[in-house]
Amino acid sequence: MPTPFHLAVNVTDLNETRAFYGDLLGCREGRSTDSWVDYDFFGHQLSLHLGTPFETAETGKVGAHMVAMPHFGVVLALDDWRALADRLEAAGTEWVIPPTVRFEGEAGEQWTMFFRDPSGNPIEVKGFRDMTKVFAT
Repeated sequence: MPTPFHLAVNVTDLNETRAFYGDLLGCREGRSTDSWVDYDFFGHQLSLHLGTPFETAETGKVGAHMVAMPHFGVVLALDDWRALADRLEAAGTEWVIPPTVRFEGEAGEQWTMFFRDPSGNPIEVKGFRDMTKVFAT
């Protein structure tokens, strides 16, 4: 895996945040204080601080959908993506874009799903059958 990235965003409630990122997404909790918590977000460092989440607007065109910008997420191997999609579906996740395939049969074929965390932060999770095709053109 390439060098992990670090991303820090605001959340409104640390208990809801722990339930979502830790319990539902299965991310391992790292350091924390009474105002922030770090997670191993699929191999990357995600720091979630109490505060006002960033503003978003549905300005990103993804196929036929307009999605929130900015957003963050992760790219997973397809089997891991499917397992996460199943877990989110079983939990009754409210989808922005439900699990679906895009660019089927083309370079960059990928599965995607968009949803929001309890603080409203938009997240996209992509799945690739072949991780060497993530940057395929």
